[in-house]
Amino acid sequence: MTVSDTAAPVLFELRDSGVAVVTLNRPERMNAWGGGLAGAFYRCMDRAEADPEVRVIVVTGNGRAFCAGADMGDLDAIGGASESAGDTDVTQLVGERHPYFVTGVNKPIIAAINGACAGIGLTQALMCDIRFAAAGAKFTTAFARRGLIAEYGISWILPRLVGWGAALDLLLTGRTFYAEEALELGLVKEVVAPDELLARALSYADDMARNCAPSALAVIKRQVYDDALRDMVATSAQAEKLMHESMQRPDFIEGITAFFEKRPPNFPPLEEDKP
Repeated sequence: MTVSDTAAPVLFELRDSGVAVVTLNRPERMNAWGGGLAGAFYRCMDRAEADPEVRVIVVTGNGRAFCAGADMGDLDAIGGASESAGDTDVTQLVGERHPYFVTGVNKPIIAAINGACAGIGLTQALMCDIRFAAAGAKFTTAFARRGLIAEYGISWILPRLVGWGAALDLLLTGRTFYAEEALELGLVKEVVAPDELLARALSYADDMARNCAPSALAVIKRQVYDDALRDMVATSAQAEKLMHESMQRPDFIEGITAFFEKRPPNFPPLEEDKP
């Protein structure tokens, strides 16, 4: 197991199982998005993507928050700059990439939402593939209550997760809701006791890392996000093409052989640019 610098704004840990744990590490600021956190987060995601030993990624927060939204100090600085320059450059806060970047990462990303999850923190969590939450964790879109719009793709992803009516409710009111309601809405997969959250998410990720072919995971993830923009006929045709390709890979033979031999599969790492 390898662990990054514990003083960094985002921590990186690679477990022996092939699960990388990426931890937002500004607990004194409730892991607010800013202060170098954005750049460090994307560097960690790049590291996980490039490392063939990494099969699944878990994202969580240190302290009592997952990510409580944008760093208000950074927002003040941006506001001051806009008054003098006549423009608001939010890029310096958000970072060099938009949150949807993680949907293009070839490896599954699981969010373990340990506490407050608001604003851009919620957008980041929704762009992860699967979400677990600690009981009592607070969620809010918050944008309407700050005079802002639905930012950086949340208006695309949220209705697809919870439906149009629920999405409009959460976006237009900016109200606070809890993990238990998030579960009812389908926004998170499970709600568990706070002290059991990371262990549960890691157990789920470990199982995926041990038993699922990295090549299949990469293609399936790409299918889900790309097919959201296709009609059914095009989706089915693309799936047929991808199915033929998957049957040519050694992962298919290994998966079938392991099934008949009643043993865990031994899938190879994901080859670069060959999901």
